[in-house]
Amino acid sequence: MPESQVIDKTKTLATVESLQTDFETLGVKKGMVLLVHSSLSAVGWVCGGAVAVIIALQRVLGETGTLVMPTHSTDLSDPSQWGNPPVPESWWQTIRDTMPAYDPDLTPTRSMGVIVETFRKGKGVFRSTHPQHSFCAKGPQASHIVNHHSLVYGMGEHSPLARIYDLQGFVLLLGVGHSNNTSIHLAEYRADFPGKRVVQEGAPISQTGSRAWTTFENIDVDASDFDRIGTDFLGTDGGKLVQRGKVGTADCQLMPQRAIVDFAVSWIEGNRV
Repeated sequence: MPESQVIDKTKTLATVESLQTDFETLGVKKGMVLLVHSSLSAVGWVCGGAVAVIIALQRVLGETGTLVMPTHSTDLSDPSQWGNPPVPESWWQTIRDTMPAYDPDLTPTRSMGVIVETFRKGKGVFRSTHPQHSFCAKGPQASHIVNHHSLVYGMGEHSPLARIYDLQGFVLLLGVGHSNNTSIHLAEYRADFPGKRVVQEGAPISQTGSRAWTTFENIDVDASDFDRIGTDFLGTDGGKLVQRGKVGTADCQLMPQRAIVDFAVSWIEGNRV
């Protein structure tokens, strides 16, 4: 959204202090492990932009809390699967041969938003090593969450999502819906449903100091029904744990990650074909 439109829709500008109050009112607490999915434009015009949002979150979580964000770089993938944008087939092998390898410090995110892209560059932020589905984190649990991220089945049992589940972390949807809720991907890995299938992925990675195009297994993930899952979740006992409110102008949901993941496993098994 153009900045002029964001200004037009903002009645009261947001500051670090007002955002901190909004996060606390929503239910974010000191010491939480918090996975955040975000849209800065949804928050309205913020004095300090993405930096202000990150500072406010870190203040509320305190030194004992751990802030986590998805830092996916899905453009580091096989060009034969690209649809947005597609490239000519004659380019595919050149891309596989020459695309720079994933570098946790250098590789930018894709379609994750400016809050995520700003956070990943921050001092003391750790980023996992998966070339497509990395996460970054800062706080006491950061290294535990992002270390040992498996290349195969990258949002499954050996991923930061599963470690957040183990730590009884929380998910914050900051101006976005469940279609952005990556924790539901963990439920896809855990669920048993007829259409579940294994696919081959590819990406450029560094191996012993040299670049290599590497293929690995994943499941064929599908977020097209995530909004339906989120809507149905709100109507259950687990949905009563969801805290809803505003941060700036953004509609937000804060929930225990385990609750939405466990619900989604059952929902997927009962509804997907």
